[in-house]
Amino acid sequence: MTTQRASDVMVRALENEGVERIFGIPGEENLDFVDSLRNSSIELILTRHEQAAAFMAATYGRLTGKPGVCLTTLGPGALNLATGAAYAHLGGMPVIMITGQKGIRTAEQAAFQMVNTVATMDPLTKSSRQITSAGMIPTLVREAFRVAQAERPGPVHLELPEDIASLPVDGFELIEPHTNGRAVAGETAIANAANVIREAKRPLLMLGADTSRADCTDQLSRFVAEMRIPYVTTQMGKGSVTGASDLYMGTAALTHGDYVHDAIETADVIVTIGHDTTEKPPFTMDENGPTVVHIGYRAAVVEQVYFPQFEVIGDLGPSLDKLAEALGGPVPTAEALLPMRDDILIKIHEGADEDRFIPQRIVQEVRDVMPVDGCVALDNGMYKIWFARNYRTTRANTLLLDNALATMGAGLPSAIGAKLTYPERRVMAVVGDGGFMMNSQEMETAVRLGLDLVVLILEDNAFGMIRWKQESDGKPDFGMTFNNPDFVKYAEAYGASGHRVEDVDGISDALESAFSAGGVHVVVVPVDYSENKRVLIDELGSR
Repeated sequence: MTTQRASDVMVRALENEGVERIFGIPGEENLDFVDSLRNSSIELILTRHEQAAAFMAATYGRLTGKPGVCLTTLGPGALNLATGAAYAHLGGMPVIMITGQKGIRTAEQAAFQMVNTVATMDPLTKSSRQITSAGMIPTLVREAFRVAQAERPGPVHLELPEDIASLPVDGFELIEPHTNGRAVAGETAIANAANVIREAKRPLLMLGADTSRADCTDQLSRFVAEMRIPYVTTQMGKGSVTGASDLYMGTAALTHGDYVHDAIETADVIVTIGHDTTEKPPFTMDENGPTVVHIGYRAAVVEQVYFPQFEVIGDLGPSLDKLAEALGGPVPTAEALLPMRDDILIKIHEGADEDRFIPQRIVQEVRDVMPVDGCVALDNGMYKIWFARNYRTTRANTLLLDNALATMGAGLPSAIGAKLTYPERRVMAVVGDGGFMMNSQEMETAVRLGLDLVVLILEDNAFGMIRWKQESDGKPDFGMTFNNPDFVKYAEAYGASGHRVEDVDGISDALESAFSAGGVHVVVVPVDYSENKRVLIDELGSR
């Protein structure tokens, strides 16, 4: 009988947790672990950069609620996870990060390549631990998955030194996974919130990132439909209730000053549902502002701009059911803000039909080719504001954007993670030329995996968002422009197909043809960001 190693136990423990794939780049220190994977049911998705592996794992966690898993070697490989760890930590995405390390029982290579990865990852994760014996593995893996999924979900790091991974193991017992139980909000908190909402003259709901979780969207949609209170969403809350609803008032793509803020500033009671202050503020509170009721999985973190006067803390779905029961139906003033809706949405839609490569038109072209369950994964750039503002979603997690860490480079890896999670859906990465080049090497990963994936590159030869900020601050245009490769040839060099759109009327056809053909396609579109100043500075600033 072949002697089992600690690495075999580790892989069995991961299988026990339902892990289907691991993203990453192994190294010398992971060789026993990789050999154990070879004989398992788990698929190893080899990426071209460790950061991308973390983004892919985090996206899986975001979409499913189950931790994604990524793997790297020690030192430089492990450190490349840092941005991905922060991405998952601020974004509330459950991830298990496994890194290798030199032997800890001897020091035959002294300090070569060694950094204290456990300490480095500690502030970027919910937990960071080193495995020091084979006997610890079943409990440490179970605890890692429990912590990653517990409130607030996020990344957990485990370091497996190579000499521990190779240790022989005579026998082991795995620990069966269990569901993390969540409390439901208490009766007093429910009653207090119901009283505030019942007495409101101009109530408004604001749906945050946590409302996009699959285990609460049905109850949330029912609550909104029954209460008839109009709602706005944060960027990461888009789609948690269908944007086709007659109660949808828009998305807060900016912190203040947009047309949707007319409703926010008119409201006397704002009920925030699933909002977390790691997301850029969709509005700011002050002593003269509205009463805010915070409904969330966990208590609000009191900030300078967010200090709710009432809280309802617990499992969102059941808590909303109890609140609806306490309210007993729509309050008389539930629809007080609805007369503002048409004007807000008409103003936001302006430009969608213009014969120019402006963001509003590009957003509309993307919306036209994506079915209701199609998934658009955004990188971070100027276009993110326009997609958040203009792209109407009818299902949760069909517009994947990061408004917490807001890192560049995540768009393409996130799209790959989404496509692997939902192979039957259309998936499109929308990236700027700046963000795309930060992880463009993952084109090879997508081609190698045989994915059907469309990558829309918005080309302006600049770091467009920072250039806009520079302009809005009245500073000279300096230091933000660059040159690009020929993206069509670049795509072809990876074995993908490349297309450049020269006429704005050709965007839809190019995207539809790319999806119909299958495989990996890069579609390059120039973007005219003159609207940044005209709308976001001049128009909104003059209101």
